[in-house]
Amino acid sequence: MIIQRMNMPDLALPATAATLNGAAMLPELGVIRVAGDEAAKFLQGQLTQDVALLKPGHSHLAAFCNPKGRMLASFIALKRAEDDILLICSQDLLAAVLKRLSMFVLRAKAKLSDASAQFALHGLIGEAAIQGERGESTVEGLNLCPLAPADGAPRALRVAPADAPSPPIPAIDSALWRWADVRSGVAMVTQPVVEAFVPQMLNYESVGGVNFKKGCYPGQEVVARSQFRGAIKRRAFVAQVDGAAQAGQEVFSSTDPEQPCGTIALAATAPGGGTAVIVSLQTAALERVDELAVGAPGGPTMSGWQIPYPLLADI
Repeated sequence: MIIQRMNMPDLALPATAATLNGAAMLPELGVIRVAGDEAAKFLQGQLTQDVALLKPGHSHLAAFCNPKGRMLASFIALKRAEDDILLICSQDLLAAVLKRLSMFVLRAKAKLSDASAQFALHGLIGEAAIQGERGESTVEGLNLCPLAPADGAPRALRVAPADAPSPPIPAIDSALWRWADVRSGVAMVTQPVVEAFVPQMLNYESVGGVNFKKGCYPGQEVVARSQFRGAIKRRAFVAQVDGAAQAGQEVFSSTDPEQPCGTIALAATAPGGGTAVIVSLQTAALERVDELAVGAPGGPTMSGWQIPYPLLADI
């Protein structure tokens, strides 16, 4: 079921991301490289995703949690080979995450390093995402990682060696890519929201970011209990703010202005004005709210919230 809430006063919504087509450079992303005979085995015990089942050349969304199930980072995990796995994450938390992951390597035959300078990352959207691999089959070391669509527009993350040619397709402004990222409804963790969410608060179980059949990892008990006992109290929604907003800001309901009812996970300037956001909201608050405000009661209003994909039913 797709959850929608559209009976709030409408804002002038921006143009749909379905019209975008091209490639954007993504300097805000970094790359952790995990290399060695036991690279997959090591990550299998750290991430919410089943890295062992991931085939070479394939990628998947994954989260790295603390023992309380709170997300320290999220990754596009790309298995280039059985002994070579890339973890693509927000650059602003890469150093801290690399340090923490390295603490758990112990005797595992795996070496972790910051490989950001070794790769060029581009976001592809529209026809460019469909044609990308087909038109660049001769580029050695190139991988395309499928991403969640934005307003129906296909998207992909292009991962290429740093010295590879730029994609032979039209360039789009990085601000438009960030807006499309928000419109997809899938938020990657950035520094302002480290430890703010368990994966289900960002709908990760519904967009392929959590595998409930794999073995243990930090926070697994909390993540599994939330799913199996129907204890998911917050969900991630795409919404529009009539003004400025940024990741980490709290959201308040006019029904109960004393306590925040949500947190913004990702924000981007909308071409049509205001700010597009992914916001993690208390589902109970949405049943009785008259108005949502960002930052403080009386702050910029939020409206038009929706989840642009089906949610996995509680197990």
